[in-house]
Amino acid sequence: MLELAGATSDEVRDFVASGRRLAVVAIGALEAHGAHLPLSTDTVVAERVARELANRHDGALLPSVAYGETWATSGWPGTISLSPETVRLLAIDLARGAVASGLDRVVVVNGDFGNRLPLAAAARDLAAEGIRVLVLDHPGLAEAADAVRESAPAVPGMHHGEEIETSMVLAAAPDLVHLERAAPQYPDFPVDFGTRPVRLHEIGENAVFGDPRPATAAKGETLFAAVIAAASVQVERFLAG
Repeated sequence: MLELAGATSDEVRDFVASGRRLAVVAIGALEAHGAHLPLSTDTVVAERVARELANRHDGALLPSVAYGETWATSGWPGTISLSPETVRLLAIDLARGAVASGLDRVVVVNGDFGNRLPLAAAARDLAAEGIRVLVLDHPGLAEAADAVRESAPAVPGMHHGEEIETSMVLAAAPDLVHLERAAPQYPDFPVDFGTRPVRLHEIGENAVFGDPRPATAAKGETLFAAVIAAASVQVERFLAG
């Protein structure tokens, strides 16, 4: 693995010349996750996955992008959201830059729900240019979460500030977690939630949806292992294609 943030231009040239052409980048977010988790939660989690994939597949690890499309949580202090178009163009420019350096396969590890549509659009645009991009959205997480969780989800499939997400940050960056401040929140969601844009501060008092209190680092490691294993299979297929 080569970390571009600490590498020289000559080291990148030699890395590519040796036949290693994979670039990996995490795209996260800066958004509220309650009183116990950092604003960087999505970036922390995505970066852990990206680093492990770059290490396993001997790729070049690009510096993580610490911002994303977080309109839904922009009602809470500290959330800084990019527009969907900015996320799309950012991903395109990152991939083009990687290819210009000789890295002709790009894996994007997405850390936030709001990035999904912009990153999918970027991948389509890049495919039209002949640039190979694989976008990963924590494959394997849903099944692993169901296996380890002790608390009920606020909404099926939603991991925001609750047991699952808190466990992953406890595993990746325990010093950033203030579990003594953790408190559950199960607000009433509108019946059409998920079918239209909703700003979450209009639903809940804070940015926690579920119960973070049962979170443990051990659960987080189990969750990361599942995600990384599933993602690694996808990367292997991507590289072989």
